[in-house]
Amino acid sequence: MITCADILNLQLDGVELIAGKNGLNRSVSWTYMVQTRPYEDHMNRGNFALIVVDYLRFDFEEVLVSMVELDGLGISGLALSVVNDKEEIPKAVIEKANELELPLFYIRWKGASFVDIAQSIGNLITEDKIRNQRESDYLYNLLFGYDINAKFIEKISGQFGIDFSRAYRVGIIVVDRKYGINLEQDEHNYEYYTNHLRSMVSSMEGHPMFMAFLNKYVLLFEAREDKVIERELERLLRKLDDESPYGDAIRSTCILGNKYSDPRDYGQSYQEAKSLIKRKDYIPNPKNKKVLSASAMGIYKFMFNRGNKQEVLRYCNDKLGKLEEYDHANGTYLEDTLVEYYMHGFSNVKTAEALYIHRNSLQHRLDKIEELLGIDITDYSEYLDIINCILVKKIIYM
Repeated sequence: MITCADILNLQLDGVELIAGKNGLNRSVSWTYMVQTRPYEDHMNRGNFALIVVDYLRFDFEEVLVSMVELDGLGISGLALSVVNDKEEIPKAVIEKANELELPLFYIRWKGASFVDIAQSIGNLITEDKIRNQRESDYLYNLLFGYDINAKFIEKISGQFGIDFSRAYRVGIIVVDRKYGINLEQDEHNYEYYTNHLRSMVSSMEGHPMFMAFLNKYVLLFEAREDKVIERELERLLRKLDDESPYGDAIRSTCILGNKYSDPRDYGQSYQEAKSLIKRKDYIPNPKNKKVLSASAMGIYKFMFNRGNKQEVLRYCNDKLGKLEEYDHANGTYLEDTLVEYYMHGFSNVKTAEALYIHRNSLQHRLDKIEELLGIDITDYSEYLDIINCILVKKIIYM
């Protein structure tokens, strides 16, 4: 993604940044010469706006009004040129740009032309698209190629810094959209959103590979034990949604496949994530998590993947292992406590009465369960998965 900082780094003759330094990270989608109102009919989010102070259509009072209006439309930056450099940019304009954190560039009348600037920005955007396309092509071949050989893997590793001796997993970012009356404007907003999303993902730790594919976004990243990238992705998508200027019109969810060590299996990770896309809205998700994992879907994944009895048992045994070992070693009844807590509607009072223990003792048991299983007992999707495992084992062994 190209930003106003990239425009500044071009160091074009006759062009200087005079205000709005704090907004240099705004993404630039294209350039547009501002001339007539209403601006919303032709200005799109991310446009780098160009205005000539000609004292006919624009004087500095009109520039001040337009700055606020254009900023509200989501422009990335503003470049001003004054006919014959007739006067300096007023302090009020500079202060307003700083207040809005809107990058404000001054173009000397006999310096760079608007054509030069538009062409230079256009070249930057084109180069960025070429880089993105190259990364997309490599990732596509890695996920769907028929011959993933050592030479191809070595080439990708060298270009993108991927260590294929480690496990990786695939994520599919699904964007839910609501369309308005102006479909053209919707598409511009969506393109801007996509550019912003790509930029945020590429700046993540580990620098995941990223591609747009079939109206979705696919990324490949290292599956670390500390799950730092998954947590960062959760924060990123939540931040993008919470701060989105589009309201509820655009929302994203990322679904992750399982991790694999062999690059030839990355396509399987993609297929696992893909198989859950249609079902993501039916999986219990009381905390509205933005990142959902095939490996964290619990017992539900067997319903989708036609798992057999042994697969279900292996899953349940892995899920309950620490709890069962603790009960067996200490003569406790933590597993039964979980079931009673569920059966009594998560009521501490009713559960304690049913177990003939004090409420403090119940709380101590619940805390110990959280510690052993590494779950948040108020996350009912995780809790329900544990309960299902307990009940499934009881039914199987009846």
